Amino acid sequence: MKNESLINDYKSFLDSGKTERECVDALISLAEKAGFRDVFKTEFLKAGDKVYVQKMNKAIALFVLGTESIEKGMNILGAHIDSPRLDVKQNPLYEKDFLVYLNTHYYGGIKKYQWVTLPLAIHGVVCKKDGTCVKVCVGESESDPVFCISDILPHLAQKQMKETASDFIPGESLDLILGSAVPSKDEDEKSEEKKDKITAKKAILSILKDKYEIEEDDFGSAELEIVPAGKARDLGFDRSLILGYGQDDRSCAYTSARALLESTPGARTNCCLCVDKEEIGSVGATGMGSHFFENALAEVIARLPQGYSELSLRRCLANCNMLSSDVNAAFDPMNCDLFDRANASFLNGGIVFNKYTGSRGKSGASDANPEFIARLRSLFDKAGVTYQMAELGKVDQGGGGTIAYLAAKYGMNVLDAGVSVLSMHAPWEITAKEDIEQAFNAYKAFLTLE
Repeated sequence: MKNESLINDYKSFLDSGKTERECVDALISLAEKAGFRDVFKTEFLKAGDKVYVQKMNKAIALFVLGTESIEKGMNILGAHIDSPRLDVKQNPLYEKDFLVYLNTHYYGGIKKYQWVTLPLAIHGVVCKKDGTCVKVCVGESESDPVFCISDILPHLAQKQMKETASDFIPGESLDLILGSAVPSKDEDEKSEEKKDKITAKKAILSILKDKYEIEEDDFGSAELEIVPAGKARDLGFDRSLILGYGQDDRSCAYTSARALLESTPGARTNCCLCVDKEEIGSVGATGMGSHFFENALAEVIARLPQGYSELSLRRCLANCNMLSSDVNAAFDPMNCDLFDRANASFLNGGIVFNKYTGSRGKSGASDANPEFIARLRSLFDKAGVTYQMAELGKVDQGGGGTIAYLAAKYGMNVLDAGVSVLSMHAPWEITAKEDIEQAFNAYKAFLTLE
């Protein structure tokens, strides 16, 4: 592993981008430093121009315009920037027996038991009725408090330990401890006096009011995400691995964006697409299932000399080549019976190419064409990129999906290509530095595909 600067920058990106909004903010900052402009602040475009389109601060598409007609298609690196987490409900704040809680709803495929007794942070925005939005990030600074979800002590867990892993921590129990009060010992206290006492919940609301000017009803228009508190760290005595939150799929999103930012304009237009909501089916206005990408591309075409036409848009989409930059499950020696070893991906094995994802009978897969894979093999061999061909796991063990099938519907060539991850979807995931570097190298090479 030679590119230490890339690895350090990647870890910093993980630290600063724990939500989709934070990722988009970081990517816009990097893009503007590299000469990209907001497409809506640009009237005309020509070859060599660099522009971006963002949607609701949670999805972004970056374009580097080539000299060829855009109707001949683009090279696209497509990743997602959402990750499994806990989301705060709309009416979340309550006090129960002298503890104050924040009620949550988990997002994406998680093992619920992995989220208890961890130091957690709150990230997001609170949008108020006057139109202002307050950014919230508590739990990351050393001077900040952190938050936690409690669990039953082993001494009283006989019943809990007999339940299945999916059941012994109910989703409704994943509530965050925000504060506490001293228990009242006076059971004869009059109800009117109780009503006037400063409760723990009132104390928390007072802190929120003083620090953020947030009222309790402002939670109704908030977007607050609960994520593991702390920074990405080197893992192992040899420092060959990275332990960090959200590496699915920010390991691919960052390396894809970085590859585009460092690319040189050529004949073919290049694009990096970072979308939201992949972990819950690519739905919503900022997911790949929306018209965001089509609309962003239409805005670019409309500013080119030939102007916009529906046919130009359709021809461009149909002629694109895309790497669906998404992670794959790394072979786990502690659970080797879940993998077909000959078709598994390994940490330090380089970027992973997955011809098809989906589950069991390839359900939900796009299944890349072998002609396209052959072209990529030739390209990456010439570029000296280390890569491996793999599947997620054994056929009947389960499966997973990416945004590949949603791009393939336009008729373009798509192949899943990303970093292998150990402990995927856990609060702290593991990747290899070598694989981060090889993914970056692969994405840079892909952008030269003719």
